[in-house]
Amino acid sequence: MEELKESLVFKGVAERLTLGITRILENMPGVADVRFAEREPAEKRSLLSWEQKNTCILPEDLRDFYLTTDGFTLTWSVKLDNECVPLGCMMINSVARLCPLLQPVAIFSLPNAPSLVDLDWEESNTESGTGRAPAAPHFDSRSRIFELDSCGGNGKVCLVYKNCTSGVVAQQSEIWFLDRSLCWHFLTATFTSYYRLMITHLGLPEWQYAFTPYGPSPQAKQWASLYQPLIFSTEHSFADPAGDSYLNKLDPTKAFRGKAKVPVLKKKQSTQGSSGSAAKSQGSAGKHPGAKR
Repeated sequence: MEELKESLVFKGVAERLTLGITRILENMPGVADVRFAEREPAEKRSLLSWEQKNTCILPEDLRDFYLTTDGFTLTWSVKLDNECVPLGCMMINSVARLCPLLQPVAIFSLPNAPSLVDLDWEESNTESGTGRAPAAPHFDSRSRIFELDSCGGNGKVCLVYKNCTSGVVAQQSEIWFLDRSLCWHFLTATFTSYYRLMITHLGLPEWQYAFTPYGPSPQAKQWASLYQPLIFSTEHSFADPAGDSYLNKLDPTKAFRGKAKVPVLKKKQSTQGSSGSAAKSQGSAGKHPGAKR
């Protein structure tokens, strides 16, 4: 009886935690094997230990999330030729796996060994962001970056603290996406907004690339158009209202247009006939005297 009660309580918590997305996925055509990993809440001492170790204060919403469940994992598959193929994955690392993106330099490493710090451009190019997007994080000590999700090797979703000073506790954080070309893309200002964004996109492959200028791969676009057509079409129109500017546009009227033909001016038949008769009369007049001689 107690086990049944505990399972019902957990089911209610999981339903609120996933915002009912498990039932939605189970009712979708072709979706199978929807799995939500049950996890215990994180302890307060582990959160305090993380903050002291990394000299950062966890955001209030992320702290409440970890006090509810120590991480998040929800996966689902699709049926293709009677086989289940893994497709969607929603993941938030646990407190123990919320590690810095840049690990400390090893003692025995080469002094001139390349690192991500070498990718930072001049301060004039990176420090001030554009009017539409905030300034990108740095790979050096000016930013403290922690990995929230590895995105299946397609990039990294990171918890980023910017404008950090050595020895000073960082408090303001944002959620950024680091793609495979090591370029930063802003996602949300809070963890709650990112969590809702992840649930809305169903954890489809490369959904974070919808917030980049070049977008996801063609295969990921096909999955998105199949399982979230409304969101996919809306994001496509927001990214480029006038159409996809990253595709080569072909104008058939210009590409297959031949050379312009120069119109040939045709002489009037009456003019040609009169000039021909005049020439013949002149020729005959010149020939007759010669014959008489």
